[in-house]
Amino acid sequence: MNPPLYSVSETGEGDREAVEGATLKRSAGFPPPPPSFGWSPSPAKGRGRIGERMIKYIGSKRALLGHVTGAVRAALPDGGTVCDLFSGSARVGHALKGQGFRVWSNDHNAYAHTLATAYVQADRERWAAQAEVVLTELRTVAPEAGWFTKAFCEDARFFHPDNGARIDAMRTRIEAMGLEPELKAVVLVALMEAADRVDSTAGLQMAYMKQWAPRALKPLELRLPDLLLGVAAGPCKATRGDAVEIADQVEADLVYLDPPYNQHSYLANYHCWESLVLWDKPETYGVANKRVDVKTRKSPFNSRPGIGPALQSVVERVKTPNLIVSFNDEGYLSRDDLTAMLSARGHVQVVEIPRPRYVGARIGIHNRKGEKVGAVGRLRNVEHLFVVTQEPLSLPVAA
Repeated sequence: MNPPLYSVSETGEGDREAVEGATLKRSAGFPPPPPSFGWSPSPAKGRGRIGERMIKYIGSKRALLGHVTGAVRAALPDGGTVCDLFSGSARVGHALKGQGFRVWSNDHNAYAHTLATAYVQADRERWAAQAEVVLTELRTVAPEAGWFTKAFCEDARFFHPDNGARIDAMRTRIEAMGLEPELKAVVLVALMEAADRVDSTAGLQMAYMKQWAPRALKPLELRLPDLLLGVAAGPCKATRGDAVEIADQVEADLVYLDPPYNQHSYLANYHCWESLVLWDKPETYGVANKRVDVKTRKSPFNSRPGIGPALQSVVERVKTPNLIVSFNDEGYLSRDDLTAMLSARGHVQVVEIPRPRYVGARIGIHNRKGEKVGAVGRLRNVEHLFVVTQEPLSLPVAA
């Protein structure tokens, strides 16, 4: 018997900032964006909306935050501890911290751990003033082209060389400052977000524009990330670990799982951020100049035969009375697969949220000459929220 189903209709804005009227590099297999996708990236709108100024990130849950946080509040009306085991952009953890939950965010990629350290672990009252002092100094650093400029502005064209030289100089200075880990994370996120605002991509670092995106010609500008005040429930934390390996250590009032769901690796999609954070200047390969360890740092969640056993292992071993699993209908596991897997943990309810597909998928597939090959498939997909509790909840249709 299928669990209760809640259907929610959504209009899409998650990737509206991805395309800015420039054409994608033809060798990456993308054509020019059609006129209907000629959006401009929205400027920062202050601090009125949680997560508004974060990096562009496919699967970031930006447009789904209300549904996720609404389900968490329904399960934990009196608050509590929430573990986000695949934190990615840290949007969910940031939003939950903003609502007073004590949050533990985890991810296995270094850039994601840095985002979570800044947005979940670091408290505004502790670090904002010190971070502003560091950012003020970094704004005075003279640009100097180096490894980043060569790799991502010349050999590849993710950023304009003028901004590449700024990034190189600022990142070198950060490394020399000997900052405390949380302060360093805040400053690195400021640099990451500044670079993201002047990139020349459609939202992924697997391809770049054939012509410079208009935003790429603007000078990089550092801004303090939207840090949040600490919560009364206790300190939040960020860790870097493999979800399968650390599942036994996880104990929380609710565990939120948003794993990769198909062959696309977040490390490959955001390799520039990984190299910027680690500053290890790795060997690179391919048109996109990806880190060579993209070939070896593999996750079972990006494997059709691997994802089921890996997710089941996590589901069975985390210590929590409540689970929320976010999964896309383009993933390797079906709704029925997940319902069967989760039913052993409790009562399962499912919220279905239709969404426009990522803009690259809507543009279609083209060859290296920019000629269209094949047809665009479906234009929408469905995000499922599986809410697993001991008793049925009254779930908000929209929050």
